[in-house]
Amino acid sequence: MKRYCLTLDLIDDEKLINEYKQYHLDVWPEIKESIRNAGVDDLQIYLLGNRLFMIMEVNEDFSFEKKNQADLANPKVQEWETLMWTYQQALPQAKPGEKWILMDQIFKL
Repeated sequence: MKRYCLTLDLIDDEKLINEYKQYHLDVWPEIKESIRNAGVDDLQIYLLGNRLFMIMEVNEDFSFEKKNQADLANPKVQEWETLMWTYQQALPQAKPGEKWILMDQIFKL
């Protein structure tokens, strides 16, 4: 099992943040299925203010490249991503088109 941590900001608007949270109370089944099919065994998202923090625990079948290719070929995932982008904003250090940014682990006990 491998763990990845990623971050992304939401648009700093209380109404939009609340809407985003509501969507995540009932994530579309096709989205959950696509995550599991990619080799993600556990995925959690935390929120502080407008900053999101994602923890992904993945199995040996997972790769970001394979997940990205599968997501691009899945119309429902593309619909979800387009919808979520109305609430999200890229971090200043993001490359063009980049949303979630992989974080570097700097400490482990």
